[in-house]
Amino acid sequence: MNSARSPILVVDDDVEIREMLRLALSEEGYGVLCASDGAAALSLLDSEHPGLILLDMRMPVMDGWAFARAYAARPGPHAPIVVITAAVDAGRWAREIGASAAIAKPFDLNRLIEAVAAHMH
Repeated sequence: MNSARSPILVVDDDVEIREMLRLALSEEGYGVLCASDGAAALSLLDSEHPGLILLDMRMPVMDGWAFARAYAARPGPHAPIVVITAAVDAGRWAREIGASAAIAKPFDLNRLIEAVAAHMH
């Protein structure tokens, strides 16, 4: 694959999940950016243009819903969003924010990597 492709932005307040995703996606050849909440993610977007956003919904400071609204209000183009959340409502929450897909935690890493490949810009 093209090494110049856009990075993936992982937005999750769980440091262990961020690190595990960073390592796994890096091994697949992706560049990875990480943010601990929606506000930090929006700050990153001032200078970075990810090809995909992996978004947790329940986070302190700015949750996934607020991030998705703020992101949608920014000038495009917009990266696809894949919701990663522990909630049984992952699919419904993904539809609420117009996400491309949802993956429930705990997730199978291979399934997540397949979803990344399917939805990456």
